[in-house]
Amino acid sequence: MWLNKLKIAIIEKNTNSLDALLQNVPQLESRKEIEEAVYLLKEATYMVETLKQNTSDSMKQIRKNLDFLRSMDTPVSKRFDIRS
Repeated sequence: MWLNKLKIAIIEKNTNSLDALLQNVPQLESRKEIEEAVYLLKEATYMVETLKQNTSDSMKQIRKNLDFLRSMDTPVSKRFDIRS
């Protein structure tokens, strides 16, 4: 049951479910279950690292976009200029 929930969390890329599952790791009985858990945990680690990298890349792109948009702003004078 726990392994199935772990598989679903990985497929759905659900980090909240993954965290909850990792907080309550059961005692696995058979060698096959242990091997499957090790494989799935490696996949989960890869998934989390990929999500972190994607988030970092998105944040860098947002910063670049904001910098570009700010560079296009026209400076606003704080003085009232009535000379024309």
